[in-house]
Amino acid sequence: MGGKNGPVGARSALGYAKTLTILALGAVLLAGSLPAAAQSQRITPQSREQISLSFAPVVRQTTPAVVNIYTKKRVREQAALSPLLNDPFFRQFFGDRLPQGQTRERVQNSLGSGVILRPDGLIVTNFHVIKDADEISVVLSDRREFDAKVLRSDERVDLAVLKIDAGREQLPTLPLADSDQLQVGDLVLAIGNPFGVGQTVTQGIVSALARTNAGITDYNFFIQTDAAINPGNSGGALVTMDGRLAGINTAIYSRSGGSIGIGFAIPANMVRTVLSDDAARNGKIVRAWFGGSGQPVTPEVAASLGLPRPAGVLIAEVHPDSPAAQAGIRSGDVITAINGNEVPDPEALRFRIATLPIGETATFTVMRRGQPITTAAKLIAPPETPKREATVLKGQQPLAGATVANLSPALVEELGIPGPSRGVILLDIAARSPAARVGFQQGDVLQQVNNTPIASVTDAVAALGRGQSWRISIKRGDEVLTDTFSQR
Repeated sequence: MGGKNGPVGARSALGYAKTLTILALGAVLLAGSLPAAAQSQRITPQSREQISLSFAPVVRQTTPAVVNIYTKKRVREQAALSPLLNDPFFRQFFGDRLPQGQTRERVQNSLGSGVILRPDGLIVTNFHVIKDADEISVVLSDRREFDAKVLRSDERVDLAVLKIDAGREQLPTLPLADSDQLQVGDLVLAIGNPFGVGQTVTQGIVSALARTNAGITDYNFFIQTDAAINPGNSGGALVTMDGRLAGINTAIYSRSGGSIGIGFAIPANMVRTVLSDDAARNGKIVRAWFGGSGQPVTPEVAASLGLPRPAGVLIAEVHPDSPAAQAGIRSGDVITAINGNEVPDPEALRFRIATLPIGETATFTVMRRGQPITTAAKLIAPPETPKREATVLKGQQPLAGATVANLSPALVEELGIPGPSRGVILLDIAARSPAARVGFQQGDVLQQVNNTPIASVTDAVAALGRGQSWRISIKRGDEVLTDTFSQR
């Protein structure tokens, strides 16, 4: 299976990709090559002459805006004096007293692709292309090279915005398409630098839309294409036949690390959100907050609710101060669409909210007791209420060494965790601390101590500071775990 950085095993079989170049011929109908009546609709080739048409015009139009990205990362590693010193037989006698080799610095090089979206040198690429890089270089299609700096990044959607300084020159750009207008079967081109061979173009179709089970980022909602995408294509362009950016090529499904015709791209409508100066705060992207969570509608759930088909999100919890509450949405409702776009599952719900700007009014289509209703609410930024009050727990008690904080919508969004936005979360566990030794983990949510509900950091400190035995309940993922600890 391929992962973000190549073949890694059986979990997701997803290999991060980069863009491509093979000048392709095929069944495409380019504007200007057909009568005006045919240019406004999608049609299949009708003759041998139409099949012989070339992609060259759209390639000439779009490739100057696709760039190569080279990064350098300096890492320090320690060389052992002898392989024998790593042998467990010798270490059982000498342990940490064995001599160590000298620490040396090594430079890791990697490459990817990017897309110029503004003429002043604003470039979008994948976050994983530039992650932890000490130096970033951008090479234009005319081979000019520039140093780049990171303006903002969003690891949760695997996107980053770079800036190069080309002086007063207006660089070529790609306009953003409305990715919601794509249809399965549309022709697309993938442009990038696979395996470092140079700028390459490959051709394919949109194989699927709204892929939400890819397991690539926190916001799973991808365009799938069979256009060949390989390592080095990450951050490159998926282009429509009218020369617009449909998405940023991000990953492949592969058992060998190479393309087998299943590639994934982040939709242009998500790319648009990282470009918004209004959404960027301290170099990070702040997304709109909905305030409701739920589960997919299974066939069994659909039958019990009298729904015609299993689609939508069955709402389980609504934050009382959220836009969802303002819209009148409540537990038991099924959200089926936002602004007219279908919402088949919770991943799609999160994507639709994430691509809407803060301050916009969203319209929700809801099924309630088998009847459709429409409601609306103004989206807001997730509030940090209550304040997190991060505190290191101390003393003779089982959670000593854990850093806890009050959950809030802002902290839940920052951490990218599912579930409720209220309670007390374990932000960090110090190594070799009592909390680490007894098995507490980062991300656990403290529920009760000695049958007392824990709603705040103040509650936690007070409850843990009393007595010499503690019955503690925590929520870990979908499970609630309870154990009893005694002071020794």
